[in-house]
Amino acid sequence: MEATLARIAAALERLAPPPPVSADPLAHPAYVWRDRVLLPTRAFAPVPIALLQGVDAQKEVLHDNLARLAAGHAAQDVLLWGARGTGKSALVKASVAAIQAEGGALALIEVAADRLDTLPALFATIAHVPRAFVLFLDDLGIDAVRDARTLRSLLEGGAEARPANARLVVTSNRRHLVPRDIHEQENAINPRDSVDDQLALADRFGLSLGFHVVDQDHYLAIVRGYTERYGLLFDAAEAVQWATRRGSRSGRVAWQYITDLAGRAGIAL
Repeated sequence: MEATLARIAAALERLAPPPPVSADPLAHPAYVWRDRVLLPTRAFAPVPIALLQGVDAQKEVLHDNLARLAAGHAAQDVLLWGARGTGKSALVKASVAAIQAEGGALALIEVAADRLDTLPALFATIAHVPRAFVLFLDDLGIDAVRDARTLRSLLEGGAEARPANARLVVTSNRRHLVPRDIHEQENAINPRDSVDDQLALADRFGLSLGFHVVDQDHYLAIVRGYTERYGLLFDAAEAVQWATRRGSRSGRVAWQYITDLAGRAGIAL
């Protein structure tokens, strides 16, 4: 019986696909960290940074910080916070692409926001690579006290802090990353622990950049920039009506309008 089970187990092992192998961390412009394996993105083609309108100050600050990181100089971890669709994620990717175009030794690694516990394994993978990395956590929302403590340790230089060639760049819809279930700490043995956990994690980031819903003029400027790039004609009143129906003026809404406009014109983006 045991011999039969052993043969079955061996046969199943032969049928199982081999475990994935991490990609060369020097070979690609962008990666995804998934199941503790570094995988190259299928396509990394961010919006050109010049097309991002209404965020000039944020562009300059983020670009300068990431350029320092690429050059091996001191750089900050970054929190980009604000309303949905205001260009936070687009700016991160566009900034990395811009620095790569300038010859900077920088790559982006996207990490799922619910996989903070796997970051030490990623740190070990890239720590000795002669390249700088932006560890990108998009749309982060702290769901538990444990997650808050993990992120705080990563940012403050705990035993498993990120290596010198990597910085965390996080986007969030909220400026203050406070655990949603902070009530679990009400009975903390040390009241100071409870107070510390309730502090906004934004204070742990060296840079905190705010993004806000744009006004109508900025919204139309975003639309105009896209139409000029793709050779499209647009009607301002129609563009404003598009945003009104969606209840928001943002870069994301502008791009959705451009996509509709291009589709009607028979143009692929």
